[in-house]
Amino acid sequence: MRTTPLFARLATALASGLLLATASQASATGLSPASLAAAVELRERASGDGTAYALIESLTTEIGPRLPGSEADARAVAWAKARFEALGYDKVWTEPVTFPKWERRSEHAAVVGVHAQPLVITALGGSPGGEVTAELVRFDSLAALEAADPATLRGKLAFVDVPMARSRDGSGYGAAGPVRSRGPSIAARKGASGYLMRSIGTSPHRVANTGITRFDAGVTPIPSAAMSLPDADQLTRLLQRGPVQVRLALDVGWNGEYTSQNVIAELTGREAPDEIVLIAGHLDSWDLGTGAVDDASGVGITMAAGHLIAQLPQRPRRTVRVVAFANEEQGLIGARAYADAYGGPDVIARHVIGAESDFGAGRIYGFNTSAPSGERATSDAIAEVLRPLGIDYLQDKGSPGPDISPLAAKGGAWGWLGQDGTDYFDLHHNADDTLDKVDPDAVAQNTAAYAVFAWLAAEADGGFGSAPKSVP
Repeated sequence: MRTTPLFARLATALASGLLLATASQASATGLSPASLAAAVELRERASGDGTAYALIESLTTEIGPRLPGSEADARAVAWAKARFEALGYDKVWTEPVTFPKWERRSEHAAVVGVHAQPLVITALGGSPGGEVTAELVRFDSLAALEAADPATLRGKLAFVDVPMARSRDGSGYGAAGPVRSRGPSIAARKGASGYLMRSIGTSPHRVANTGITRFDAGVTPIPSAAMSLPDADQLTRLLQRGPVQVRLALDVGWNGEYTSQNVIAELTGREAPDEIVLIAGHLDSWDLGTGAVDDASGVGITMAAGHLIAQLPQRPRRTVRVVAFANEEQGLIGARAYADAYGGPDVIARHVIGAESDFGAGRIYGFNTSAPSGERATSDAIAEVLRPLGIDYLQDKGSPGPDISPLAAKGGAWGWLGQDGTDYFDLHHNADDTLDKVDPDAVAQNTAAYAVFAWLAAEADGGFGSAPKSVP
């Protein structure tokens, strides 16, 4: 721990041009010069700190993939609890999260007949098992599937071939997402015997992207899988030559219930311990890679940010809480349980603001919060301290992270630290999501941003607009 007085460090920061927050901002937020100076110190120290990367390496190497309900899920919970305790948090605990357990045992697909050849596929989470050999019927949009005459699909394999657009902010994922979430139910309702889709991803490699699907009530589930982009293109070319028969064989399915844990740690606020600034990632992953960018990176970044704040001479004014959420991948299960426990109308305002790192390990390029126009002074001050990290204040951008969204729906304020996701969907939910794709320098920049955000949000007197609202 450094012993140089905070006010001396403030003078150094001002002299070097590092501290850009204005005196009026400090006054409006209640942020003292010492608090702002500590934020600059955090930013500079975190930018060269390797704690987050070491945590990512440890989680992906020692635990590997962490499918919810698997044996590795339990080991990941024990890992997170032990790491939080070793990193200097004041309090560490777990809270149970129970959910149906889905298992993947084996999966195969192939073109049969005159052009026989294997296909690279992966079952969608939530798919039932089963074996289907049937003629393929291709659709170039979900709307085309919805409009199809059931007579053309009865007993056939529906193949929905919708490319996903590459983008920095991941907007292409939202546009393509219904192909996975809604497509299987639509196909089943029309009498299809199975469902194949072009993976929601951007990788040119022969890897398939999994992800959860849900079947509508009253629909009999059908075997459903995604295929690599090169395989989807291959099928389209084969269909131009005539009818194509495909055999799809999945040994997967739901198998009872499992209880995992949200792992929670906090630095107790020195003046307002009941007011919480939340930063988070999710502990689970899909099982094809090792879950390095989704979301060991988020876990490592937020764990390390709290650890660096713990090394300051005093605790923040408010409590900083870090959560490693359970089972994000199959429907925000841990986050919904957390919101049920802490998002009631009498307590939601105590969650002053929350932010989640769950978009890989790319550099953060933008910052914003949901604070209304009359309560943006603290956001303005945070943005100024983040600016030297190459982070722009984008007041018309952003949204809550997935695991923050259940709290946000109940009125909780959110922060957005937007990561560059240009290459994220080359890795998302596929076998290429491994440690070698993680850039340690980018992870350090992320850690610096989250440490500054959490510290200043916790030091400020002002809030960000958290208030209860009704949830439909």
